[in-house]
Order: sequence, then structure tokens, then C-alpha cells
Amino acid sequence: MRKLIIAGNWKMHGTRTSVQALLTDLTKQLIVSDSVEMIVFPPFVFLEQAQRLLEGSAIKWGAQNIAAEQSGAFTGEISATMISDFACQYTLIGHSERRSLYGEVDDMVAKKFMLAKQARLTPVLCVGETLIEREKGLTQQVVSRQLGAILQLAGGAENLSQAILAYEPVWAIGTGLTATPEQAQEIHAMLRQQVAQLNPTIAQQLRILYGGSVKVANAKALFSMPDIDGGLVGGASLDAQEFLQIYYSAQAK
Repeated sequence: MRKLIIAGNWKMHGTRTSVQALLTDLTKQLIVSDSVEMIVFPPFVFLEQAQRLLEGSAIKWGAQNIAAEQSGAFTGEISATMISDFACQYTLIGHSERRSLYGEVDDMVAKKFMLAKQARLTPVLCVGETLIEREKGLTQQVVSRQLGAILQLAGGAENLSQAILAYEPVWAIGTGLTATPEQAQEIHAMLRQQVAQLNPTIAQQLRILYGGSVKVANAKALFSMPDIDGGLVGGASLDAQEFLQIYYSAQAK
């Protein structure tokens, strides 16, 4: 059985004080489960603080992004190697906000994916469609293309053996809208089948998270779906009590 993941993407939120409070509450109150793991993705500037507060706990941490280059004259960029210095085990790759706001295209996402792997980070590859794409009936085509870029450009299904996939419909991020459990399950199953065509074993082991306004109110129903292996949580991950309740909702699967 696949171990579920509840991951918190803090995006561009937090201060030293709020990070201290949030991570202290999480580490003190978390009741560890053998069936669910917790990961947080703070902004870069809080990674050292996260490392200090979380080392020795059951909570893991990662970065929200990495550069598409190993090193060099790229002012403002942060490399996968730099992230590794803070004992990160994970990094988000291809988040929809990176794609839509900063122009990250499929081949760039694939390059970042491979750099993460080279640095021994576990990439959390994000795929998802916009509202316009969904209304035009292009959801499956879009997410299949985004995953296909990794399968093609990053060396096939084998590279997903140490990776995580996250389906996050763009129209449900920060809008309060959420795909129904059935809508999310349909895409999760399709993504798993796409991988299965190349490697059934890896497809069965691959953990696919749902992201898009995951809250306590909808978490249990989403996680009850057979191909949904947890959540990539946005705003709700900034509230320790709500994030913990989402974590506990996953234990009921």
C-alpha cells in the first residue's frame, strides 16, 4: 500500500516569528502515523530555520523551486545543490504558478526535474490545467502532455521511481473551488495509467497528490479515492490546527 503524503506549500508567506510558531505547534502536536507522512515547503529564506526546528522530528521539509542550472551567473536563482545544504529531501517542480507567472515550459520543468534527481532530491512534479482548458475539454490532453514531457525528456518512467506527482487544477488553486473527488480521481487514474503503459510496477508505486484548495471539509472525501495518495495543501497549511486535521483525515483511508 502506498504511504500517503500531506505536504504544505507555504508559497510567499511567513516571517521568522510565524515560522517559529507554526513549526513548533506542528512538532509538539503531531501524532505520528505509519501510514501518512508530512512535508512542508517554506520559502527559501526559512529553510535554515526549518532545518533547525524539524531535525529529529517526523516532519520533512523541501524547497518550492530550484534553478534550471547547476551554478553560474544567474542572479537570484537557487540551485538544487544549495537546497541540499539545508538537508532538504524534496523540491516542488513545475508548480502551476511557476508555469503561468514565470513562463516555465515543459522542457525547463524536465531539466529541473533531472537536476533535482542528480542532487538526490525527490522531485514533486506538478501538473494541471487552467479553467479555460477544462472548459474546452482539454484537461486530459494538457496534463498528459506535461507528464509526457518528463517521461520523454527526463529519461522515461524509471525516473519516476523516486519521485512524486501532484495534480493541481489551476482553476482550484487559491480560488476556494475544488475538483470533486470523482473529477480528481479520474485524472489521477489517467496519470497512473499513462505511467503504467511504460512501467506497471512504477505506476503502482507512484504517489499522486491532489492540490487545489484542500481543506478539512473536503480532505477525507478526496483521500478516500483509490488513486489519490494525499494532498499538496496551500493556504490551509499555514494554520497548524487545520493542517494537522488534514493530516489526520488521511489516516482514515
